[in-house]
Amino acid sequence: MEIIGRKDELELLKRVKEEISSSFIAIYGRRRVGKTFLIRNAFNNDFDFSVTGLFKVSLVQQLINFRASLLKYNPDAESIEPAKDWFTAFQQLANLLESGRAGKKVIFLDELPWFDTPQSGFISALEHFWNSWASARTDIVLIVCGSAAGWIISKLINNKGGLHNRVTNRIRLEPFTLKECSEFLLSRRANFDRYQIIQLYMVLGGIPFYLEQVDGSLSAAQNINRLCFQKDGILRAEFDNLYRSLFENAGKHIAIVEALSKKTKGLTRSELIDEAKLPSGGSLTKILSELEESGFIRKYTAYGNKEKNNLYQLIDFYSLFYLRFIRKSSILDDNGWINSLDSPAQRAWSGYSFEQVCLAHVRQIKQALGISGVQATTSAWVSNSESGAQINLLIDRRDHVINVCEMKFSLNAFTIDKKYAEELRNKIGVFTSEIKTRKSIYLTMITTFGLATNQYSMSLVQNDLTMDVLFE
Repeated sequence: MEIIGRKDELELLKRVKEEISSSFIAIYGRRRVGKTFLIRNAFNNDFDFSVTGLFKVSLVQQLINFRASLLKYNPDAESIEPAKDWFTAFQQLANLLESGRAGKKVIFLDELPWFDTPQSGFISALEHFWNSWASARTDIVLIVCGSAAGWIISKLINNKGGLHNRVTNRIRLEPFTLKECSEFLLSRRANFDRYQIIQLYMVLGGIPFYLEQVDGSLSAAQNINRLCFQKDGILRAEFDNLYRSLFENAGKHIAIVEALSKKTKGLTRSELIDEAKLPSGGSLTKILSELEESGFIRKYTAYGNKEKNNLYQLIDFYSLFYLRFIRKSSILDDNGWINSLDSPAQRAWSGYSFEQVCLAHVRQIKQALGISGVQATTSAWVSNSESGAQINLLIDRRDHVINVCEMKFSLNAFTIDKKYAEELRNKIGVFTSEIKTRKSIYLTMITTFGLATNQYSMSLVQNDLTMDVLFE
């Protein structure tokens, strides 16, 4: 099957096969984002050894699984005694590879965090395998992969022991962009227009596994209803499995995600502690880092880089949708989504979710503004006054311009009426007053079908972008 997108990742994996030294590659990202698919296709499933960790099983069962894979690649190894520990298991792997074919030897250890059971000594054994054997050679490509991004970061990439600085390449696999989603759906003969693709993206995100479930003969709304609300919908029960397979003691992770789902503007660290009823300290920092590295939340920089004003936002589209709609739905109402189209709850969610779509495509927005080559920082801003004013996307440019971005989701051209025009003037006025800038302020509207032309749009808006720019 053709790989959609992933050009940079494929180029890196192709390059390491040609290098004259051994490589240790760590690949991580959100569950269902396509890590295993990428690796298998990049190497055409041509591995010298490959094994996948088992979820929540004992050390003995992991070692049995490892030995079964050894036998798969060398049936003659049947006489080898089953390993009692990981040091022995990795020595058996080294023996297998030394007796194998010439040339680059590609080792793929999938779902690596699951091997690391309590008191198993797995990390020490992996460290010994790489430092004492693999790194001394020139023909080894060791690829490790896992959805538990926090584990990969702390145990491998930021390892303070024998694996410190041993990972030669790291790939954080991101969800598809809208353009890649469009290409993916088209490759599966699902020919949706861009408005419907954005509707699907606001529920499924750019997660390939979720997009694979889309039926091209149904509308976006019908697909959402089928996948999320019908009794056997594949995403109806995905939420708990998603978090509990990634994080040990996932309750606190879920509590944070639940708290963020209720506050669309995001929460500061102190607000999050109060809302999620969690203790402050190192454990919270670790949990937030794990959620951020796994692609569920974003630590969004406040204007001026004031650390205490940083906002945490929930950016995983499926998680937000599940907590807003799926969790409280009844299995008896399997047409609940269709029946409540254009309800106030749906309109509020779609407005916020479209903002998150735009925030996930800032590069495309900058390109549409013609400022790709201009140094710029993106941030959010919340007023210190009682006005409650907030701007979710600021693009502060080196050429003395600040784009104040407003994002609106609608079925038709969006109309700026008198009331909204006053809100915009007030917001921009409070912003310029508080930050005391001399830069020019450009109001940038990003909408689905553009702006309706009237006196307010003509007097207020410098840039009018439609959803089409997000697909570039």
